Amino acid sequence: MAMPETPEEPKKAKNLGPLTMIFREAANYPWQLAFAAAALLISAIITSLALPSALRLIIDRGFTEGGDGGDIGRWFRYLLGLVTVLGLATALRFYFVSWLGERVVADIRRKVYDNLLRLSPSFFEENSPKEISSRMVSDTAIIDQVVGTTMSVALRNLIMAILGTGYLFWLAPQLAFWLLAGIPIVIIPIALFGRRLRDISRTSQDRVADVGAMVTEVLSAMKIVQGFNQERREGTRFGSAVEETFTVAKRRILIRSVMTALLITLVFGAITVLLWRGAVLVTTGAISGGTIGAFIFAGVIVAGAFGALTEVFGDLLRGAGAASRLRELMDEQPVIVAPARPQDLPEPSRGSLAFQNVSFSYPTRPNEKAITDFTLTVEPGETVAIVGPSGAGKSTIFQLAERFYDPQVGTVRMDGVPLTQVDPAAIRRRMALVPQEGILFAASARDNLRYGAWDADEEAIWDAARAANAESFLRDLPEGLDTFLGEGGARLSGGQRQRVAIARALLRDAPILLLDEATSALDAESERLVQDALEHLMQDRTTLVIAHRLATVRAADRIVVMEDGRIVEQGDHGDLTAQGGLYARLAALQFDDPLTA
Repeated sequence: MAMPETPEEPKKAKNLGPLTMIFREAANYPWQLAFAAAALLISAIITSLALPSALRLIIDRGFTEGGDGGDIGRWFRYLLGLVTVLGLATALRFYFVSWLGERVVADIRRKVYDNLLRLSPSFFEENSPKEISSRMVSDTAIIDQVVGTTMSVALRNLIMAILGTGYLFWLAPQLAFWLLAGIPIVIIPIALFGRRLRDISRTSQDRVADVGAMVTEVLSAMKIVQGFNQERREGTRFGSAVEETFTVAKRRILIRSVMTALLITLVFGAITVLLWRGAVLVTTGAISGGTIGAFIFAGVIVAGAFGALTEVFGDLLRGAGAASRLRELMDEQPVIVAPARPQDLPEPSRGSLAFQNVSFSYPTRPNEKAITDFTLTVEPGETVAIVGPSGAGKSTIFQLAERFYDPQVGTVRMDGVPLTQVDPAAIRRRMALVPQEGILFAASARDNLRYGAWDADEEAIWDAARAANAESFLRDLPEGLDTFLGEGGARLSGGQRQRVAIARALLRDAPILLLDEATSALDAESERLVQDALEHLMQDRTTLVIAHRLATVRAADRIVVMEDGRIVEQGDHGDLTAQGGLYARLAALQFDDPLTA
C-alpha cells in the first residue's frame, strides 16, 4: 500500500523582503500596533537597563552604605516596582502582538480565499487544490507564529542587545570587550547544534507522522487486510516504521544531550571567567561590587539576546517563504474575466446556445485538441443529447458553455451574443448544472438545496424537493431541512444526493439545463426516481445531456455523436441506429436488439 502524501514543508526565503506583506496588513491596525510597540519597548528597557541598575543600587547602597534595614527595603521596593511594571508590559505586549498575529492571519486567509474564488478552473487544473489547501493552513500558521511570536522576540532581543551592549560599556569597558569577544565562542557552537537539532527533530516528527498515517491507512482498510491474510505483513511493516522512528529519536536525544553539556559548560564557564576578571577589578578598586553584579546580570541578558536573534532569523526566513507563497495566491489573476464593457444578454432569455467552428485545447495539454471545428446550434426548448466514447470531448462542451474556458478558435453564443462579450456571472445565472455525482457541501439540507437560489423561501424549497422526488426522505431526516448532511452529503445515499442536486437545479430556474451523466452511477430504482425528477426539470428548458447510458437519451429531440473531438453523426435514436455507424455500435453494446430498442 502506498503511503499517503504529506504536505510539502514550506521552504525558507532567501531574504526577508516578502515579510513586507505582513507589515502592510498589520499597518491596517495602527492603535494595536502602537500599543504593542510601546509595551515591547518598555519591557526591553526594563529588562536590559532598569533591572541591572536596580541590582547595582541594591549592592552598592543597600549593603555597603551601612544603612538600616529600611534603607535596603527602599531599593528592593524599587526593584519590586520595576518587576511589576515589567509583568504588566509583558502581558500587554503578549496580548496586542498575539491579537495582531491572529488578525493579520485572518485577513490574509480571507484575501487569499476571495481571490481563489475568482480564479478560472484552468488554474486548479495546473495547481493541486491539495497543495493550495496546504498553503492556506501551514503557511498561515507560520505567519501567525511570525507575527504573534517571532517578530516580537526578534525586536525585543534586538533592542535589548543594543541597549544592553551600550550599558555594559558604560559600566565597565574592559569587561565589555571581554564579553563581546566571548559571545561568539558561546553562541556559534550552540547555534550549529541547534540547527542540527531542529533538522533531526523535524525528521523525527515526520517519522511519527508516518506511523500515524500507516495506522490510519491499515485500520481503515482492515477488511482488505484480513480478507487477503496480510496481518503479519502489516505488523512487520509497522514494526519497521516504529524502529525507524526510535532510531531517529536516539539521534535526537544524543544531540540534545551533547548540546546541553556544551551549553552548561560554555555559559557557566564564561560567567565564571567574567566573575574572575571582575573580582580582580573589584579588589583593585577599579569598579564596585554592585557594578560587577549589574554587569554579570546585563551580560547574561545581552548574550541571551544575541543567541535568540540567531535562532529567530531562521524562523523569519521561513515566514518570508510562507508570505511569498501566499502572496502568489493573492496576486494570481483569473484568465476568464468580464470585458471592460460587458454586453447585456437579451431579456427575456430565449435559451439558445450555439457553437460555431470551435476548436479548443486545455492549458495543460496545449498540443492535444479536446474538440476540433465543432459546430452545433441548440434551439430554445430543444433537448440535445451528446454521446460518444470517453475522451470524445463531451464534457468540454459544458466547460465552454459555462465559459470556464474560452476556445482558441471559433465562437460560442448564448441568445446570439458571443460569450466573450458577456460577464461570466451573467452567463452562469442562465444555466443550471446537474453533475454526474451529486456534489453536496458539509452543511444542512436547506443550505444545499438553496445553493441554487439562496433567497428561496420555504415553500419554493419544498416545491423543488417534491418535483425532484426528494420530499419524502428530506422530511424523514432527524431535523428536517436543518439536518447536517455530513461531508459531501455522506448521510445520504447516492440516489438521494443526486435528487438533492436536481432540486437545487430546479430552484435555480435557469432557461438552460446541463445534465452531465446525471444517472450513470445509480441503481435501477434510484435511476427511475431520478429520471422522473429530470423530466420535471427539463420541461420548457433548453437541455444539453451528456450520457453513456443510451437508454436515458432515446427520447431526446436530437442526438449528437462525437468522436475524437468532432461531430460524426446527428439525428434521433431511430435514424442513428439505422445508419449503422458509431451510435449503432454503441447501442449494440447496451441493448439486446439495437434495431428495436
